[in-house]
Amino acid sequence: MLVFTRTAVCLSILALAACDELAVANDPVALAELRANKSCIAAVKAQTGAATATLNTTLPIVEINQYVIDVPGAPSWTCFTDGAGQASELVELRVG
Repeated sequence: MLVFTRTAVCLSILALAACDELAVANDPVALAELRANKSCIAAVKAQTGAATATLNTTLPIVEINQYVIDVPGAPSWTCFTDGAGQASELVELRVG
């Protein structure tokens, strides 16, 4: 029973993760943007060891392939992506 529960939980998490990509599957620009966001969030989490990180949607970004990622209780990061939408450079934002 425990094995079935773990399998069911894992499958439901994978299904939810795929839903957002399915929602924009017919829009290549939106799909690339979504994948870049996910790549940057994953890169910041790996760099900081933080359990959570989120895309900052309040700061204006004027450059293409650039995203600001917020980490709760820590400095934010600027993430630059390559043409394929993969995180290629991270810069910690410092205030002051």
